[in-house]
Order: sequence, then structure tokens, then C-alpha cells
Amino acid sequence: MSTIAFFNNKGGVGKTTLLYHLSWMFAEMGKRVLVADFDPQANLTSMFLTESVLEQLWDPDDEQDESVMAPLNPIIRGLGDIGPTPLKEIAANIRLIPGDLSLSNFEMSLSESWAKCLDRQEPAFRTTSSLYRIIRNGAKSFDADLNMIDVGPNFGAINRAALISADFVVVPVAPDLFSIQGLRNLGPTLKKWREEWQTRLQLNPANDLPLPVGRMHPLGYVVLQFGIRDSRPVAAYDKWAKRIPSTFLEKVLGTVPDEGVSSDQSNCLGLLKHYRSLMPMAMEARKPIFQLKASDGAIGAHTYSVDDCRKDFRRLANQILQALNSQEQS
Repeated sequence: MSTIAFFNNKGGVGKTTLLYHLSWMFAEMGKRVLVADFDPQANLTSMFLTESVLEQLWDPDDEQDESVMAPLNPIIRGLGDIGPTPLKEIAANIRLIPGDLSLSNFEMSLSESWAKCLDRQEPAFRTTSSLYRIIRNGAKSFDADLNMIDVGPNFGAINRAALISADFVVVPVAPDLFSIQGLRNLGPTLKKWREEWQTRLQLNPANDLPLPVGRMHPLGYVVLQFGIRDSRPVAAYDKWAKRIPSTFLEKVLGTVPDEGVSSDQSNCLGLLKHYRSLMPMAMEARKPIFQLKASDGAIGAHTYSVDDCRKDFRRLANQILQALNSQEQS
């Protein structure tokens, strides 16, 4: 079982949409997928669940909390450790740990606990590892093959707690200046978090408390929404696309790139074009693009785009699985 976080501190690249579609594709391929929505915006949860379900889920007067806040509330209120992990059945092979807009209130507790871990305070370690243990418990109860984490586009305490829970990180990027800058910031931050967590692990006073390793190994990047013309990226995007391989190598992997590395796509997990009008159609039908039918409005030329989307995501899913297998064997 592997835990993968999808993260880039540059927002708007399509990270949540990518994770949503991959979870469905992995499920189609027979994998049991646990999805954790740790983004306080909870966009992934709103993609999976209907508005009526969301209204009940986030009802402040409903004591039957079934979001990520349910297991966190005992820690937030100082009443004990995490509670049972809430799992929403999305499909036979998909379970969701629903996000919650109130998760942002947990930011300060996580920030304070990160510092208090250096004082060997057990409650601080329980708070810092809470997201990890919520995933761990949910994965055990569901017997998951893959855990997939969605987070917001920032370097806050919630994301730090979520990222140290991950074995691997997939980085969605767009071929533009902002994503390049995002990669430059991402690598040093992951390295810093990894080193700081390793220091804290040695100070853990509770040997019976399961804690994350904090591996956070960058598995690779996915280029999203690039323009297509005659099966090649258009010139406006090509300029930035050429900078991604060397920037990822140097800033994220910490490797000095050789000359000509701009053509090296070894860390590129896949390219996904913009599916334009199919995305609103998929959101209306509450299903991934590659599952759209004629009854959903996917007729005429849309049929070919749906087939292309399925091929693209299956190719990407297989590439991710191959990368995971390669890491396990190394």
C-alpha cells in the first residue's frame, strides 16, 4: 500500500480534477482506492458528493459529523485522541474521507504542535500525526491498495501534516511561469519538512504511537492543460514546457541537470490536454470524463474525446503504477 499526495503550491493547475479522475481510473483497473480530502476548500469532496449530501455533511447542527473533522474533534477540544475514520462509499473500489471547510481551524493547532514536538510532548506528536493516523486507520478498514491525498496550494501547517503522511508526491504543473516558480519553491520546502520531521521522530516519547516516516519522495510531474496543435504543444506553452524537466531535476530532486536535459522526460508521468466542454458535462453528470455516455450529452465529436480521455488517464495511471513499482524495487 502506497500513499500519494498530489501537491503544487501553485493553484489552478487542475490538481483536484487530476486526482478525481485518477481515483476512478485506478478503481476501474481493480485497485482499492482511499481518497483523503485535506484541502480546507473541500473541492474534491464536492466533486464526489451531491449537493444534498454535502448540505447534510456540513450541517453545523447535525451531531452526526461524517467529515474529516469527526476524528479530529477530540484532539481539537483536548478530550483525547483521534476518533474513527469516516469513509463515504463512492463506488465499489473507492472510499472518501470527506473534507470540511472547518479544517482550516485546525491550522493553528498543527503549527503549535510542530514546535512542541521538539519538547518531547506526546500530545504534540498525536496532533501532528493525526492526519496520518486517520488515513492509516481508514486504509486498514477498507483494505486499500492506494491512498491518495488532496491538499491546498500552500505551505501551511495542514499541508505539512498531510505531506509527511505521504510516501510519494505527484506534482501537477502547467507549462507556464507560475508553475516553474512553484517547482522552485516546492523542492526546498519538501527537503526542509523531511529534515525537520526526522529530527522530531527521534524525540518521540511514545513508542506505541504510529508515526509517519515522512518520505515524501517526488514520484514525478504531470503536465496539465497544455495546448494542442497538430499533436504538438503550441509555441506559447512550449517555452515553459522545456524548462520543466531541468527545474524539476534541480529544485525538486536536488540533482544537477546535465546539458540537454530539457528533452529528458524521465520524470514526466504524463501530459493531459484541456478537455474543454467535456469537463462541465462531467461535473453535471458527477462522473469522470471517460465515463460520459450519450445520455450525458457526449455525442458526435465528443465521443472521440471521451475515448481519448480514457486512453490518456489509463496511460497515466499505468505510468504511476510503474513508477511506484520501480521505487519499491530500488
